[in-house]
Order: sequence, then structure tokens, then C-alpha cells
Amino acid sequence: MRPDWQGVYPAVSTQFKADDSIDFEQNASMWESLIQDGVHGIIVCGTVGENCQLSAEEKRQVMRAAVEVVAGRVPVICGVAETTTAAAVQFAQDAEAIGVNGLMVLPGMVYRSTEAEALVHYQTVARATALPIMIYNNPVSYGVDVSIDGMRVLANEPNIVAIKESTTDTRRITELYNAFGDRFIVFSGVDDIALESLMLGATGWISGLTNVFPRESVAIYTLAQQGRYQEALEIWRWFLPLLRLDTIPTLVQCIKFAEQLAGRGSERVRAPRLPLAGEERAYVERIYREALQSRVDLSKFGL
Repeated sequence: MRPDWQGVYPAVSTQFKADDSIDFEQNASMWESLIQDGVHGIIVCGTVGENCQLSAEEKRQVMRAAVEVVAGRVPVICGVAETTTAAAVQFAQDAEAIGVNGLMVLPGMVYRSTEAEALVHYQTVARATALPIMIYNNPVSYGVDVSIDGMRVLANEPNIVAIKESTTDTRRITELYNAFGDRFIVFSGVDDIALESLMLGATGWISGLTNVFPRESVAIYTLAQQGRYQEALEIWRWFLPLLRLDTIPTLVQCIKFAEQLAGRGSERVRAPRLPLAGEERAYVERIYREALQSRVDLSKFGL
């Protein structure tokens, strides 16, 4: 049941046209570019993908399009962010029928679950599908922390195989390995602590800013896996100002605006989100321009 999930997995944005409909052509171009730039997997309909701003049918359309475009070259994982457990079960079953390779499951949205409620939610979804499941543990954004004891409960579900660790506490990675060995695949889910997480044993990185600078993201991962931390650190220090954009409430707008600046997509978002304006917009543009001016030459690392 354990899939070979490792490496850099961008949580891709969902591109929209001026009339607010999904721009499937632009999405396809974006996914293709990311694969050509070396990413190891694609995650659709996550937070950056504005999951909760998509209708039920639109989410399924995005999954179908991703499966078709990616065509088995890398894993396609889909976010599951439904408001009820029943809806999440139906979504998981539909995703399996569509042909995605796995699910990144969030606790029920809107209602803030207790840990016990979240565990039952995860168990119920896992038992409704044969797909491998990644638990998205993000207490900062979603208000529930699946503790080490909670993961002991979920370890009994054979198709719960991975965790996206987004507590922002890097000690949790060591605690997971101490408690479970290699039972779970551990992904870092916070952009601005990804290198530290990789050094502590995380085998993957789910990233928002990879959409903007995929080659640099893959280089950091590759160097870290090779133990070439000093070289990885050079790229990391260059990248960090942009990576910090992944940790603020307007992360979706920041990432999509940076994608637009990079010629990789559009900044259009769906309401209630609004495009960046004023000082925040100017700040994102400034640090993007500064990054271009001081961009690290990856060829010197033999990558």
C-alpha cells in the first residue's frame, strides 16, 4: 500500500479566466511546465488551489484534467476539504474512480473539530477508499492538531500512509520517527522551514512557492538528500524571503501574483479573496524582483 511519494510536490494554484471560470488550458500549461522543471508530484485542489472556492463538480473536473495532462509521469494527489464527513467520503470515492494516485485529507471544514472528531473523520474517509491517504495536519490554519497519540490511532488504517506536517514545530518530525519509524511518509508542509525539515528526515516537501521557482525548490531537495547542506543553504537563504509568503493569510494571492510576475499564471482569485493591493502588492513585487537579480546559478552545483 505504501506508495513511492518523495521529493518536491507543488500545491498548484487553480487558474481562472476573466469571467471567473476555470482556465483549464492555463492549468495544463502550468502543470506541464512544473513537470518539465523536475517536480516529483502534483497536488491539486489544496489550499493554494482554492479548494473551498470550487464547486463540487469543478473539483472533479480539475482532477480529471490533471490525470489526463500528467499521464502517469508523476503522482497526482488531490486535496479533500469537504464540510462533512459524508461529502468527504463521496469525494474520495469519486477521486478513486477518476484515477488520481492519492488523497491529501483535511479535517472537516467550517466546523472546528476536536481531535477525536478529526480522527473519526480520517478513519471514515480512509475506510471508504483504497487510495493511499496523506493526513494534512495544520493546526495553525484548521484548528485541530493530530497529536502523536492521534497518529497511533491512524496507524491502524493501512491506507493512511503519509502526513503533511504543518504544525510549524520541527520537533514533531523527530517525534513522528521516534514513535513510528518509517510507518509514515513525512512531508514538510511549511515553506519557510522546509530545509530544516528535510535535514530532520522529511522525505518530501509540499510547497506553494515551488510554483514560482520549481528548479530551485528541486535543487534544495536534491542537495539535502545528498547531504550537501552547505550548498543547499546558499539557495535556501536566497529563497527564504519568498518562502515566507506561504505562511501568511494572503498566501494564495501572494503565490498567484508571484506566478504572474514569473509568467507562469494569473493572479486572478475567487471572491471572497481579492487580488493584492497597495503596500502588500508592492512588497511581493519587490522581493520577486530582488530574487531575480540575485538568482543563484544552479549549474555550479552540477544540477
